[in-house]
Amino acid sequence: MAVDATLDTGSIRVEIANISDVPSMVVTHQTGFPGFFLTFLGPAFLKELYLATLTDSDGIGFVVRSQKNGISGFVTGTSQPAGFYRRLLVKRWWRFGLASTRALLKRPSIIPRLLRALSMPNQVTHRPGRGTLMSIVVHPALQGQKIGQALVSAFLDEATARGLRQVDLTTDRDNNEATNSFYQKLGFVCEHTFMTPEGRAMNEYVIDLPGQAEPTNEVASDA
Repeated sequence: MAVDATLDTGSIRVEIANISDVPSMVVTHQTGFPGFFLTFLGPAFLKELYLATLTDSDGIGFVVRSQKNGISGFVTGTSQPAGFYRRLLVKRWWRFGLASTRALLKRPSIIPRLLRALSMPNQVTHRPGRGTLMSIVVHPALQGQKIGQALVSAFLDEATARGLRQVDLTTDRDNNEATNSFYQKLGFVCEHTFMTPEGRAMNEYVIDLPGQAEPTNEVASDA
C-alpha cells in the first residue's frame, strides 16, 4: 500500500490490516452484521473473502485495534473492482464453494444469490479511476466514537494516493437512516437507487476525491 503503517486520526490509531487480523475481522463482522447474508454464509466464507482482499494487489484494508475487543473496527475495499472480482473468482472459486457448503445445506434457497455474488466480475461496471469501499464494520459496543469516520478517512486517503478520482459504496436504503446519514455527512452523494432480486432497496453512493474529481460533460445525461 501507499500509506505509512499507521495513521493518527485524532486520538484514533488506524493501521494497515494484515492477514493475521483476519480472524478478528471475521468475529467483528459477525458481531456487527448479525442476520446479514455474508454472515449467514459463515466464518469460513468471511475468512476467504477478507484473505482474498488483503492479499490482492488492488486490495485496501485498515483496522483500529483494541486490547479489549481485538479489532474495534475495519474497512476493506479495492482500487480496481472489476479486476479484483475477476481474480477472486478465478483463484478462489473452489475455496468459496467449500466455505459455503454448510450454509447451502442449511438453506438451499440461497444458491441463486450465492451464484450472483460469485458472478460479480460480470456485474461490476468498469469505471476508470473509481475504487469501491466494500465493507466497513465497527464493533457495536464502540460505535459513536468516530472510529468509522477515521476508517473511511484512511480508506479515502489511500485511494487518493493510488491515483483514484472517486470511491463508491452500496448500502441499504430502507430502515438504515443512521448509515445513510453517516455517509452523507462524510461527503458521499447517492448516485442511484436500485432493487436487488430479493426486493432489497439499495443506495449506491459516490464521492469525488480531493483534487481528482472526474471531469463532467457540458451536456447533462441520464445514461
